[in-house]
Amino acid sequence: MARGGARVSSVDVAALARTRARWPEAVADAAARRTRRPLLGGRGRLMIVAADHPARGSLGVGPEPFAMANRGDLLERLCLALSRPGVDGVLASADVLDDLLLLGALDGKVVMGSMNRGGLAGAAFEMDDRFTGYRPEDLARLGFDAGKLLLRVDHADPGSLTTLHSAARVVDAMAERRLPVFVEPFLTRREGPGPPRNDLSAEAVTRSIAIASGLGGTSAYTWLKVPVTDNPDDMARVMATSTLPAVLLGGDIGGDQDATYEKWRGALQLPTVQGLVVGRALLYPPDGDVAGAVDTAVGLL
Repeated sequence: MARGGARVSSVDVAALARTRARWPEAVADAAARRTRRPLLGGRGRLMIVAADHPARGSLGVGPEPFAMANRGDLLERLCLALSRPGVDGVLASADVLDDLLLLGALDGKVVMGSMNRGGLAGAAFEMDDRFTGYRPEDLARLGFDAGKLLLRVDHADPGSLTTLHSAARVVDAMAERRLPVFVEPFLTRREGPGPPRNDLSAEAVTRSIAIASGLGGTSAYTWLKVPVTDNPDDMARVMATSTLPAVLLGGDIGGDQDATYEKWRGALQLPTVQGLVVGRALLYPPDGDVAGAVDTAVGLL
């Protein structure tokens, strides 16, 4: 899993469990001691590793349906990724970030809390992305640096209006606390009995960006977290939809890592794109080389 001699000690899951059982205050203490940094460092770019998928019941990577289910293995991969030069921080739900705090892996890193994980993968209510994770007051209390919300809009689902309303109020609450919020918008639809599918056409991504940019009473603290479109050549006109700063999101990259990196490389040249937020593609690369995948992604910046 490591490259160039880089090694990370195996995570002691038993020790984490003992600490949680006997000293639950250790999480808040570790958060209070954490060394903080600006959201954007001196290079003005952002490289964030994402690990908030398990909280939505989304554990699969490629052909492995439970690849992210082993928490010790996930934490080891995260610690390795965070140790690589150029990695700015991590996006995760409270359980994962609490583990990383106890491991001392978040000093000097950007910590981004995942806020709505209620749209469980495969559930009949998957499009009801309720805010079951971090609240704005939690992020402020813990001294974290930003929050992230998922905004999937299905024009055929009246419940999407509830999601939009909830997201707008969270944008307001984050702005009141001067905390950046990263909005990840999609136009989504169900086709038959299968799971909802995100539309990555240029037209759909353009509309989703326009909708997300207008949420709340101010956009001063709003960032966008956007996918690369089906046709990467469309990204310039898609990203012209908003002046909000944006990061590109990753996902499963399949077997063709080089093609995915090239898609990211081109989109990263656009004026509003400030960096990458990538999870499974870096933590579970097809060749198993986590350090190599992370280093390559950092090199794109």
